Amino acid sequence: MNQTKTLPSGHVRIEHAEMRGIVKRFPGVLANDNVSFDVKAGEIHALLGENGAGKSTLMKILYGLYRPEAGQIFLNGQPVSFHSPADALAQGIGMIHQHFMLVPTLTVAENVALGLKSTRGPRLDLDRVKARLLELSAAYGLKIDPDSYVWQLSVGEQQRVEIVKALYRGGALIILDEPTAVLTPQEVDELFVTLRQMREQGHALIFISHKLYEVQNLSDRITVMRDGRVVDTIPNNGVEQRTLARMMVGRDVQFQPDRAAVEPGEATLVVRDLCVQNDRGLSALRNVSLEVRAGEILGIAGVSGNGQRELAEVIAGLRAATGGDVTLGGKSILRAAVSERLRAGLAFIPEERTRHGTIGTFSVAENVILQNHGDEPFAHGIFFDFRAISRYTDELIRRFNVKTPTQETAIKNLSGGNIQKLILARELSRRPRVLIAAQPTRGVDIGATEYIRKVLMQQRSEQVAILLISEDLDEILALSDRIAVLYEGEVVGVVSRDQADVESLGLMMAGVRDPS
Repeated sequence: MNQTKTLPSGHVRIEHAEMRGIVKRFPGVLANDNVSFDVKAGEIHALLGENGAGKSTLMKILYGLYRPEAGQIFLNGQPVSFHSPADALAQGIGMIHQHFMLVPTLTVAENVALGLKSTRGPRLDLDRVKARLLELSAAYGLKIDPDSYVWQLSVGEQQRVEIVKALYRGGALIILDEPTAVLTPQEVDELFVTLRQMREQGHALIFISHKLYEVQNLSDRITVMRDGRVVDTIPNNGVEQRTLARMMVGRDVQFQPDRAAVEPGEATLVVRDLCVQNDRGLSALRNVSLEVRAGEILGIAGVSGNGQRELAEVIAGLRAATGGDVTLGGKSILRAAVSERLRAGLAFIPEERTRHGTIGTFSVAENVILQNHGDEPFAHGIFFDFRAISRYTDELIRRFNVKTPTQETAIKNLSGGNIQKLILARELSRRPRVLIAAQPTRGVDIGATEYIRKVLMQQRSEQVAILLISEDLDEILALSDRIAVLYEGEVVGVVSRDQADVESLGLMMAGVRDPS
């Protein structure tokens, strides 16, 4: 255990927090089955498991969002009971959620002060809030401007606001629920520096994740959950990823998908001199030219924000181009409606699956037929054929191994990995000629990642032309036949998989056109 410093003033010190025999049920699901877990001051304890393993449920109980059916919580050896997050906060427990709880139109200081009593009665005391924020920022190496509006901040900066908000409210034990799911690799590195600093200051940190390399690099202890139960708690003393993966999934996991020998066909998707603007009206793509052949995976590598999102959205029909052309099977689709692109053989796995890929309040079955709900056999005129929809949904759930209680379950209640599987099922069931896969495994667990990569390789074997956009270099190298690197909206190089390595790709991602 690290030698820890004294926590800043205003923080309740938590030497030891323990959960014993926690049981939590939801309709049809035993989320936590007699789970015990603990964390100590000056420690980062990783809670590892697949989506749906029960990690977040357990921590929401510790934070007072849920009440357990059985079990007890102890702080510094004393039993406690939380009826709300306010109770947990009063005891020094804070939680940073995967989806940030910030108001975009308010400043950083206003977000931190929101819901807290002012020392001046009805008048705001934002000057005192700002002064305290600057103190905390200096103590923990967090760069934030209290007067900045949240909507102006990058995702990484918003993450820092959530951390400093928890610190401001006296958090001695802080729960981080999948904190890296929406961060770039550079932002992840910055976050880890902050978390290590917090550990040195004496905080107890619980780091929820399903990313093995992050858990290896950051944690002192690791608890693995599977199907609502604790598999084991082990010290992080050089444990191998394969061991952790086996504990998570219950079997050996194949990290590198099998690559069948495939002879690529003609170029199915061709991009010529494409120019596109981003949401702020600035140039996002400048004269980009690419082609993807049938039976080939072309990987697009690059640091986030270099035009990858705009490239995918233009091809999918979600964004207009300002110049150039996109052809599918020799025919231009640049000005075609989305429905026309689908009929031409285009499939799209969007980067933001909950925003562009699904409608959260719709059921699983309704999301399956989003794109062709008016076509036979799902509809006859203005009437739905619910039996045909049900049969089709059942088939896709079975074929793509989607875990859902029922077809009628709202898709927002599924894990990220199962939502992604359902999008794959819907897109690939139309037997596309071209597949645009944007960050297909971001935020999904190792079992779902293995499955998705296997499906992409199967589509390659079936002569589908695949454009793979990913910020995970290991994924790009594992799946791609050729790799194109985007930097500031331009293609700085295209290399074959055999010629590519992390060092040369990293140089190109920094703008070096000829890393040799």
